[in-house]
Amino acid sequence: MYTYIASDLITKIRQNIFKGKLPTEYELMQKYDVSRNTIRKAIDIISQKGLVRRVQGSGYYINDFGPKADQIVNLTMGISEGFNPRQLKSRVITFDRVIADEYMAAKFGCEVGDELHRVIRYRFRDDRPYTLEYAYYERKEVPFLPIEAAHESILEFIKTEYNVSVNSSDQYVGIEPLPTEIASITGFPQGDDYIVLYQSHYRKNNVLFNFSKTYYLDRTMQFYFHASNQS
Repeated sequence: MYTYIASDLITKIRQNIFKGKLPTEYELMQKYDVSRNTIRKAIDIISQKGLVRRVQGSGYYINDFGPKADQIVNLTMGISEGFNPRQLKSRVITFDRVIADEYMAAKFGCEVGDELHRVIRYRFRDDRPYTLEYAYYERKEVPFLPIEAAHESILEFIKTEYNVSVNSSDQYVGIEPLPTEIASITGFPQGDDYIVLYQSHYRKNNVLFNFSKTYYLDRTMQFYFHASNQS
């Protein structure tokens, strides 16, 4: 139940329904007809995603990044999600199957010889170039992947179809020159430096099911990651 409540509250936060802070724990208990412990578990999830912060004796305040909120990628939430996300549109460049090689195994943690779905997507945000994404999905975890899903949210399709979702992730951010292949697809100058995000997604029991390499072509973007002191 608390995961449903967390999801509902996240949706409301993204829709700017709350003004500055969440309702009190008591108000949320009344709204969802659940215990205080359930509400606190839901808020823990939201806090872990960096969406709210607790002020002792005052409540839970929603993190506000001001006018630049639409230019922030919240890595704790995921590549396509932010505090005020805009509609992403995708142009599928490649949709096929490949075999994992030694480079993929070393970089992302898969096994050499793994069968993979490969999706290369050129993504746009408000009709502006946003990212060029190379994404791979383990066929032993995701047996079937329709091309229709590649135009929307692939992770959402996998969650609905196979009940597989991201439990943990490894993420690395670097700067790399734009290779010839991407320059020819996008028209951006070859060799120019862009931010690159490497991601490996694991479901429960630390099983790898998806990994990707994404070039961020919009240089106005910023990256946010939430961390909390558990001591």
